[in-house]
Amino acid sequence: MQIGKFKIKNNVFLAPMAGVTDIAYRGLCVEMGCGLVYTEMISAKGLFYNSENTKEMLRLSEEEKPAAVQIFGSDPYIMAKAAEYFNKMEDICLVDINMGCPVPKIVKNGEGSALMRNPKLAADIVREVKKSSIKPVTVKFRKGFMRSEINAVDFAKEMEQAGADAVTVHGRTREQMYEGNADWDILRQVKESVRIPVIGNGDVFSAEAAIKMASVTNCDGIMVARGAQGNPWIFNQILKALKGEEVIYPSDAEKLQMCIRHLELSYHYYGEDRAVREMRKHIGWYVKGIKNCTEIKNSVNTEKKIDNVFIILKEYRQTLIE
Repeated sequence: MQIGKFKIKNNVFLAPMAGVTDIAYRGLCVEMGCGLVYTEMISAKGLFYNSENTKEMLRLSEEEKPAAVQIFGSDPYIMAKAAEYFNKMEDICLVDINMGCPVPKIVKNGEGSALMRNPKLAADIVREVKKSSIKPVTVKFRKGFMRSEINAVDFAKEMEQAGADAVTVHGRTREQMYEGNADWDILRQVKESVRIPVIGNGDVFSAEAAIKMASVTNCDGIMVARGAQGNPWIFNQILKALKGEEVIYPSDAEKLQMCIRHLELSYHYYGEDRAVREMRKHIGWYVKGIKNCTEIKNSVNTEKKIDNVFIILKEYRQTLIE
């Protein structure tokens, strides 16, 4: 797959997810076959005002390079300056503009999915970012803002006309947040209405779902979000399914082994305090559905020492082997 001048090794991507797709996790997903990973959402204002916390979120591991970056904001000038920041970063391969985030604090500022209600401003942002960026520029948005405001097709056309090199469409409205089912037919409609690549997003929780999405929508790429939480294997599974090969699923013990590796990476990059905090949700996802998982989650969620978290996970893994 190719976006602009950038050729991607395969068309199965990891979605940018705030508080989830950090440096520790992205490397594991690449190892499992992910074709392209995205940073967490990056504040254009944070970059513009030289925030160290914002720049810390741009740290990349060798395994995941080159990676995509996703920025959010609503001021065309500040968005353009943020995009310009990445021109000198060889390990960033493309700049994605977030126009789909449904979180109230983002929408309240006229950012994220609120931009779907202001296509003119959205197009101005894309045009200004394109002027500043030497990297391909893409846009991620939703089906629409409300059920009564379904405008993904027209919005995609405007983004294409403004210069976007590709679009990613999540098949839910902002009103739905993450509830209900994603509408894959809207992805098909967008795909049929533009000439640039279209990446489908929403409800890809298995290789079977990915195959169905590809068949229904004819999208150029598949983006996995919540389906990858605690499940980096999903990328390898989707690639195998697309090739017609046998899909292999990890055992419970293998899930724990990956969880332990994830914890090790998080500790390496963030140190003890942050790693323990950040990994609580990840551990919950890894062990979901496994015998005695509630007891393990409760133990981890009250633990502050990383050595003890390692002991809990390793002993739990051993019980799954025996």
